Amino acid sequence: MTGRRKAPSKELSKATLERLVEAATVDAYGEAEQVTALFTMIEENLELPFVTKILGMDVAVEKVDLSRRNDVNVICRRGSERQSIPILDLPLPSPQPSGWEWVEAYRHWMGGQGLDSREGSVFARAT
Repeated sequence: MTGRRKAPSKELSKATLERLVEAATVDAYGEAEQVTALFTMIEENLELPFVTKILGMDVAVEKVDLSRRNDVNVICRRGSERQSIPILDLPLPSPQPSGWEWVEAYRHWMGGQGLDSREGSVFARAT
């Protein structure tokens, strides 16, 4: 799994996140179109596959998917097992894969949901 990796980064500013959301959703009308627009930016820009930790175990993030309920999920693999999890629960590794800023833009658009905003998340932050 080779590819470009960004150096560890500080959090993106609110203004940067809002610019990303605006760029993705400028022509989207309604919530469903906005989710699809952000999903498209993640799918087109997030470098896959990459390895992160979930519940203390290394998993390969292989694919971004839009569920029937219009949730953005990732498909993770460990050995022969595959699992879909919400991208809001995905711990990003350090260094982050290219395109990680679109995941953060989606989290921002969702109202700051994700790892940092939830007490007691079952997913451990990747290190």
